[in-house]
Amino acid sequence: MLLDPAYLSTAIRAALAAGRIHRRYFRKNPDVQKKGPIDLVTEADLAVEADFRRLIAGTWPDHAVLGEEGPRDDDSRGRCRWIIDPLDGTTNFAHGLALFCVSIALEVDGQVVLGVVYDPIADELFTAERGGGARLNGLPIGVSSTSGLGDALLCTGFPYGIREKPGKQVEVFAGFLQQARAVRRLGSAALDLCYVAAGRFDGFWEEHLHAWDMAAGCLIVQEAGGRNSRYDDAPVDLFGGQLVASNGRIHAQMRAVIDAHRR
Repeated sequence: MLLDPAYLSTAIRAALAAGRIHRRYFRKNPDVQKKGPIDLVTEADLAVEADFRRLIAGTWPDHAVLGEEGPRDDDSRGRCRWIIDPLDGTTNFAHGLALFCVSIALEVDGQVVLGVVYDPIADELFTAERGGGARLNGLPIGVSSTSGLGDALLCTGFPYGIREKPGKQVEVFAGFLQQARAVRRLGSAALDLCYVAAGRFDGFWEEHLHAWDMAAGCLIVQEAGGRNSRYDDAPVDLFGGQLVASNGRIHAQMRAVIDAHRR
């Protein structure tokens, strides 16, 4: 698929603008509200998404926008839909921890064709276009060559409802602790996926994710030579919640651990 070059340039421009908003509020006591017991939203989240919606409405008024903080009534309109998490890692941001990003994807006819993730503190811009490879600050990136789970550095996350239903998620986490070299939990699924793409992590798993958490990151992993699936190895469903992402070489091993501890 040949994409209009303006799509990528617009996504990059929007991501860099989001980063400027993030830096304006970071560690400056931003207003923080609760959407749930541990689910936060800050004025930076709201400002970034509002700015992005204005940009798309003014550039491509027939495009839909699906965002974490905005209305959902128009998110399936038309052939093209932008998917944005204005601040992935809000809890980190609210506590002054410099691990967060903006994640932007473009879906055309139901297929994600473009992904951009920007970490404004590290000044790292991850980009991918379907069929065009993945890049970090303009340079090609690729997944790791780790072939054994015992040598793997993995990453995961826990949903906001973990207090109410810890169950199998904690058991799976414990299973990976016993078999992997190490497991990390950074608090930003989009960055976790980009780190898999860049070979910093060998694999990632999580459930109860939303489309805006993984749309851009999944494409970046795929274009970096990695693999994504649901826990049962079915293709990723952006609205299905489950995700295993890896360098491909340890994918089956990761799925085996998940399956053994979820049964």
